[in-house]
Formats: sequence, structure tokens, C-alpha cells
Amino acid sequence: MTRQHRKNEGDPPVATPEAPEAAAPAPATPDRAPEETGLTGVDVESLPPASREELESLRRERDELKEQLLRRRAEFENFRKRMERERQSAGTEAVAAVLKALVPVLDNLDRALEAEGSDAPLREGVELTRRELLAILESQGVTIDDPQGRPFDPERHQALAHEPVPGAPEGTVVEVYRKGYSYRDRLLRPALVKVAAAPGAQKVH
Repeated sequence: MTRQHRKNEGDPPVATPEAPEAAAPAPATPDRAPEETGLTGVDVESLPPASREELESLRRERDELKEQLLRRRAEFENFRKRMERERQSAGTEAVAAVLKALVPVLDNLDRALEAEGSDAPLREGVELTRRELLAILESQGVTIDDPQGRPFDPERHQALAHEPVPGAPEGTVVEVYRKGYSYRDRLLRPALVKVAAAPGAQKVH
């Protein structure tokens, strides 16, 4: 509906729109019951108490799981250590193979230095090469075994001859035919030696 009013007495009536009525508030929605939502909690107090047998069974299961965990941990630690040893051993074997291949080069250089009538500049170059190669080998852990005058060691020496030598105790290395080489605790090559025998013993070659 509209209302009519006049500004002045002679003016025609003007229609004025009425303000709309306020909308009625929506009816409140009642809260849903917990049974309808399915979110009801578990009443712990209503659960029956665990029996002594059940508690003992749970403790046994816990102890068994703990023991299995410790056993698996120990097995893994042993496996890790074994793999580490194998890795280190493989690396050592590879290095030892390379160093072993270089040992004969030193032998050739030694023979060249022992040869008579060598040219002085050539001899000096051979000596320099030998020192440099030997320095490289020693820096990698290679040691030279020259057992002259020491007791014979079958683990590190190879006897090519046994014979009595005046003044030399039995079992003493009296001559070194070829030096031995070791890399850390590994024998690259045994020393070739002659060993003093007991007085009156026959020579063995």
C-alpha cells in the first residue's frame, strides 16, 4: 500500500511506498540426538576389568616383541659390521694387487744399478726413478723386508738353500737373493734367502 500526502494545499496527492515488513525469523532447528549422528563415545567405565590371565598374556607378548626387536637390531649391527669389513678388505686387496705389480719394477731398477759399466747420467736417472717409486710405495704403507742376519721366518721368507756357514747360528739368514715386500699386514712377496744350517749338515739347494 502507499500513503498519500500533500506538500501544499494546492498540490495533488503523491503516493509514497511503504517500507516492507521484516521477514519472520527462521524456526530454530533442534539439535540432533547423539544416537542420530553416530558419534556416541565409548563408556570406558562400563568395560569389564582385565583378568590376571589377560594381563599376563599381554606382558608375555610385550616381552616377546621386545626380545625380537633386540635380536633384529643385533643381527643388523652384525650385518653392517660384516659388510664394512668386506668393503675394507676388498679395497685393501685392490690396492695390494696394484702395489704387488710395481714390485718387479724395483727389482729391475736394482739390477740396473748393480750392473757394471753403466753410464753415469743413466745411472743417476735410474737411481732417481727408484727413489721416487720407492717413496710412493712407502707412502701407501709398503715396507721392504731385508732379513739379512735375522732368524729365518717361514711365514715371510722363502729358503732357497740351507748350508753350514762358519760363525752363523743355525736358522739365520746369511744371504738375501731377493728382498720381500709387505703391505700393511699382507705379504706382497716373500724374501728369497739362504739359511745357515747346523755345522756338519749337508747343503740343501
